[in-house]
Amino acid sequence: MSQMTTIARLTTQDVDFEARLESLLAWEGVSDQEVGSRVAEIIAAVRQRGDDAVVEYTNRFDRLSVSSMSELAIGAERLAAAFAAVPQEQREALQQAAERIRAYHQRQKPESWQYNEPDGTLLGQKVSPLDRVGIYVPGGKAAYPSSVLMNAVPAHVAGVAEIIMVVPTPDGIVNELVLAAAHLAGVDRVFTLGGAQAVAALAYGTQTVPRVDKIVGPGNIYVATAKRAVFGQVGIDMIAGPSEILVVSDGKTDPDWLAMDLFSQAEHDEDAQAILVTWDADHLDAVLASIERLLPTMEREAIIRESLARRGALILCDGPAQAVELINRVAPEHLELSVEAPQEMAEGVRHAGAIFMGRYTAEVLGDYCAGPNHVLPTSGTARFSSPLGVYDFQKRSSLIQCSAEGADTLGRTASVLARGESLTAHARSAENRFKR
Repeated sequence: MSQMTTIARLTTQDVDFEARLESLLAWEGVSDQEVGSRVAEIIAAVRQRGDDAVVEYTNRFDRLSVSSMSELAIGAERLAAAFAAVPQEQREALQQAAERIRAYHQRQKPESWQYNEPDGTLLGQKVSPLDRVGIYVPGGKAAYPSSVLMNAVPAHVAGVAEIIMVVPTPDGIVNELVLAAAHLAGVDRVFTLGGAQAVAALAYGTQTVPRVDKIVGPGNIYVATAKRAVFGQVGIDMIAGPSEILVVSDGKTDPDWLAMDLFSQAEHDEDAQAILVTWDADHLDAVLASIERLLPTMEREAIIRESLARRGALILCDGPAQAVELINRVAPEHLELSVEAPQEMAEGVRHAGAIFMGRYTAEVLGDYCAGPNHVLPTSGTARFSSPLGVYDFQKRSSLIQCSAEGADTLGRTASVLARGESLTAHARSAENRFKR
């Protein structure tokens, strides 16, 4: 027989099911000690030597030979020229995607609010955009203009005053579509930097790169490690793991469609995860047959094959209710509900980054142009995290204004509690405003 695809087949009734599932889901997003040490060295150098260190590391890691940061800066005119130069079909696709992403995120935008109590005390919340954010975009062969839109457009909608983008250009390869997307998304400045040195430059600032308030966007293990290291100095969106998809099928969706949906995530890299759950054994066999037949036709066959072998799975469960239990156990980044009544099933889903409902809703539509953000929690973090959104580029301040009567009423409560904590100055500060 020709080369067969190795993909785990699990049944929830297997005695070792939980152990096998746990093993499949295990992913160490934390880098090893060696990577951490190298990243710490790079960050320290950038903090101490600024531009010089950034230029040195960029030349070394991206195989360039620049002499100053001015050669790593891309201005607004260059971005506009890239947008004008890309083929019309690509330009229109970028525009359509950007419009849909903007329209969706406009609906997320929270408003400030306040209310007055009977005694005249005012309480509320003031929503403010961040001043400056940094967007990390992968470069070179792995270039993602869609990531530019997904990160920059919500920041723009949020009202961020300045958006700085960094994108590595290994061997001097500049992706024109990425620059075109930056122009369209309202990016203010671009630097062709990557790796831990780019993250450090954004976090601490250099003579040329301005310090930002938050860093968002995906990257390799060095980027993820650097983001973790600078968190606290700046905000970050998340520590992203490999891409994931979990497809639930009731047995009535074309197996070829489902095989390709699994491939769409597996082709990202060898650590990506693609899982199918169904309660129809014949359907599971049909999907496996489609995988075997279609895989040799894929350009990234080797990557897909390795991904499926390492972390892929076809799971036979007892029924829809158990499928929902598995969803919430896995907390997938992407969830496809390829079933007859997807909205009804979605009601039971508590943990998922994005939910794609119905047979016609391929996850890939969310990657590019549906509108919701494709920056999503991975590795089970959908249990407590949300997709990137406008709210990630804003912060909230509490509003409190007491009337004289309110200061007396609240002060008496505060005084009792403060003295109970033996914080006398706290108590006396409140007591000073008592009505005499």
